[in-house]
Formats: sequence, structure tokens, C-alpha cells
Amino acid sequence: MGRPEKIRIGDILVAQKLISLEQLRLALEQQKKSGRKIGRVLVEQGVINDEQICEAMSRQLNIPYINLKFHNFNQDVVRRLPEAQARRFRAIVLEDRHASYLVGMADPTDLFAFDEISRLLERDVETAVVSEALLLATVDRVYRRTEEISGLAKDLERDVGDSYVDFGALGAGAGAEEAPVVKLLQSVFEDAVQVNASDVHIEPQENRLQIRFRIDGELMLQNQSDPKIAPALALRLKLMAGLDISEKRLPQDGRLNVIVRDQKIDVRMSTMPTQYGESVVLRLLNRKATLQTLDNLGMPSDMLARLHEIIQHTAGMILVTGPTGSGKTTTLYAALNELNTIDRKIVTVEDPIEYRLHGISQVQVNEKIELSFARVLRSTLRHDPDIILVGEIRDEETAQIALRAALTGHLVFSTLHTMDAASTPIRLIDMGVPGYLVATSVHAVIAQRLLRLICETCIAEYVPDEHEAGWLASNIGPDYAKRKYFRGRGCSHCNSSGYAGRTGVYEMLEMTPELVRAASDEDPNRFVEAARALLKGRTLTAHALELVLRGRSTISEALKIANQVEA
Repeated sequence: MGRPEKIRIGDILVAQKLISLEQLRLALEQQKKSGRKIGRVLVEQGVINDEQICEAMSRQLNIPYINLKFHNFNQDVVRRLPEAQARRFRAIVLEDRHASYLVGMADPTDLFAFDEISRLLERDVETAVVSEALLLATVDRVYRRTEEISGLAKDLERDVGDSYVDFGALGAGAGAEEAPVVKLLQSVFEDAVQVNASDVHIEPQENRLQIRFRIDGELMLQNQSDPKIAPALALRLKLMAGLDISEKRLPQDGRLNVIVRDQKIDVRMSTMPTQYGESVVLRLLNRKATLQTLDNLGMPSDMLARLHEIIQHTAGMILVTGPTGSGKTTTLYAALNELNTIDRKIVTVEDPIEYRLHGISQVQVNEKIELSFARVLRSTLRHDPDIILVGEIRDEETAQIALRAALTGHLVFSTLHTMDAASTPIRLIDMGVPGYLVATSVHAVIAQRLLRLICETCIAEYVPDEHEAGWLASNIGPDYAKRKYFRGRGCSHCNSSGYAGRTGVYEMLEMTPELVRAASDEDPNRFVEAARALLKGRTLTAHALELVLRGRSTISEALKIANQVEA
């Protein structure tokens, strides 16, 4: 296929009757003010979507339109075009056809870009139309920093040599940005943000330094290097977090802030002495992380409707429970976001502050200066709040103050680390809180987990194995065999994991009069039995199973949740 012809996208869309002349005129006026491409302006105005523009160009130019969401990329082929040029020309190499390359372009009529790509690839180029938004997201994902990090780690190994170098003066010294340790850390942070990792684990082993990322709840190996560079990395991170660099025998916790690709990232850092050196874990909190709404969390519609009603109460406590990393804070802030109006005073007490919400007062707990949850909570009550968020109930004192606040005209949100909703009120009683206080203050308990979703690009039907079939039979009966089940085969979109993204699974327990009486009973088993009877068919396991039957997740993911809850 030869060089493309230059055409005007606005004229194509009018000729194909996808937009009117009036809509084009208004878009052109807007384009003059903003300077953006006409296609982008039309999409922003809601006149047309990306896919329709791509299909129109495909018809006009008689070239294929390829939806990148469903294209399986070969890393080696993609990297034939350097990242800088891929971004500049809005292009990505899709296939090696031996005599030519198939290149996806957001604007296949850009003659300069076509000529430059042909020159760089040193081969004939065939073009296809691709969506610009999907192309940029794909470039972010495919051109990862893995090789760069390995190279920088090797540079650092050469710098360190056989003896450990004191990098303590790096922060103040001129040219610190050029030091391999700084460049290595910067690349690690960039890669972590690019793949949306929640945690970075830097772990010295006997013969290697292992760097792993937690992505969608699962740890994945990112890089392995010489263990000699581990002290340099730990030291540099300690300097950035203001920790004691001379103390290597005791665990330390700190915080640092980094700017990665113009995004402000708050980092919680924790060090721990291990047999081969200091292990460091970094929890990444993106300040630009968008707040979810309750409607987008994935709750069943009946539960969602009831929760909307409960959070409008002016007093009482709502608890969200689950293990670390199950999305509790996201759920609580979705509720606060809905309640954040000018006529309500909202105060949060957190460790750490994970989201920033305009119009509310957020307090960071600091145990070093004895600024504990309980101490802040007492002061909070003197600030005339309508709604209080307590990041976590860790002890009896905090529990008592929070529950009494819920009883005396405040709406209180908080979290607890329990496995399911039924055992949560009993956990408060175990802490030493009187049963009557729990029974009268707690309005609802939500238990939740995060379930991985099957990658849409490589989803395929499969037959459950014997263990999975047995579990399905016990939960939905012999009819399970008539259903279809799916999993991901693994592709370039999902890092060969078969999963892409997560959604919440939930159960909600409301305190009915019967449960209030059971909570006041001396026998805790009576409450748990009554609560589980009330939740029957609406449990975490039932919600996970529903997502499996809808083809959104796998049986193995649902089994993980079932095993946790029923253990």
C-alpha cells in the first residue's frame, strides 16, 4: 500500500452523514479557540465517539480499523519503533509481515509521520486506523521500564563494586540526579505508576535483589539484580523519607512524596531487617486517584439502594470490614463524597490520609507525638461535626468513643479487620465494648473483597476441574454443568495473567430488632447464627459466584473468597 492521501476528517464525517454541517461549523469555531484536533473537539462535544471516527476513516481510506483493546501485541515488534517516536507520531507497530510492517496510526493521513515511520523502520509500511486514546494507553503499557531498570541496576552494580558505598551525601551533592541509584529509583517509580501498582517490594535475597510489584492484588516479579545494590537503594529511600540512616537493626516507617510523570504520588515506606539485609515496602497513593461513587463500586442494586438510605441517617455507625487491600477506604470515601455538602461538617481521622476531598477536615494520626485515633477523636467531637470517619478501630478506647459519638447524634463511619459481616459486632464486644452499646449504635456492617476480572481480550470458555465442579455443585446444585464458565488465556494486555482490573464483592448486615437482642445475649454464637441466617443467599461468596456465572470472573477467584470466609 502506498503513501496515504491527505483528507479532512470533518468533511468525511459530513459526507458519511455521521455529523451535520451545523455540528461541524460549531466544532470548527471551538477548534479555533482551543487549537485541538477537530476529531477530539467533536468527541468532547458528545457529537460522535472515537470508534465512529476510526470506522469513517477506515471506509474513506480503504484501510482496516483495528480496536487495540482486542489486539494481542508482540513486545519485540512494537519496540521496532522507539517510544519517543510512537508518542510523537501517535503510532504503534502491530504486525511484522516480513516484507512490510502493519502500523496503527491515530491519523493515517499525516504524511510527515508516515514518511518518518517508514524511514525509521527501513521497510514498507501498511497503515491501519486506531483510536488515539487507546493508542496512548497501549504505549504506556507496552513501553515499560523493565529493560531500562535492568540496565540502571547494572550501572549501579558497577558503581558499588565489591564494597558498599555511602550514598548519604547524594541528596545534597551536585549532579545527584545523574547518580545511578537515583535514576534506578525514578525508573522503578515510573514503571510502578505506569502499570498501576499499589505496592513496590524491594527484597534482598541470598544471591539476588528482587523487586516485585503488587498489581490488582497479585505480586509480580519486576526485576532481579545483584544483591550488592540493596543497601544503596534502602539508604537513598531512607534519606528521602527522613528516616534514621544509621539504624539497620530495627524496623522503621516513614513517608515520602515523589512526582512521577507530573503526578504527585504519596508513598508510605516501611523497612524491616531480614537475614540478607533491609527489606523495603513502598505503598503508592496517587493524589490524582479519582474518587469513586457508590453507584460505580459494583454493589448489587438492592444493597446499593438500601445503603443510600442508611447513609442519610443523622446518627449511628456504619462499619466497613475486610482484610488489608480490600477497598474499604474507597467505599468509605464514595459515601463521604455523596454526603459532602455545604450544610454538613465532616471530619476524618486517618493513618494515612489516602484521598483528599475538598470541603472536609482531614487529620493525620501520628503515634510518635501521641496523636492517636482516640485523642484526635475526643478533640473532633468538640468541633461540632455532623459526620466522622475513623480510619480504623484498633482498640477499646477508640471503639468506645466512636460508638458513643454514634449514639449521641453523629453519623460515624469506620473500618475493622474482620473476615465477614456477621462476626464484626462480636469483634467489638471482644474488644471490651458493652453489648448494648454495639447493639444500639451500629446500623449496618458491610464486608467486602476485591475480585479480579477476566481480561476481555483473551477471554475463553473452559471446563471446570474436579475440585471446582464439586464446589459449584454444592453451591448451585447439579444444574451447574449446564452453565458456561470462562477464564483468560493470558495476553499482552493482561501481562499474561488472564485478568485485567478488579471489582468489589459485598455483603451487608443491618441491625434488626432480633439482632439487637442477640447482641445483648451473653452467648456470642447466638448473634453469629442469627446474622448468618439473615444473610443467607446474600453473602460475599454468593456475590462472587454471581460474577462467575455472568462470565466476568473465574471460579478460582470466587473460591479464594469462599475459602477465606468459610475458613
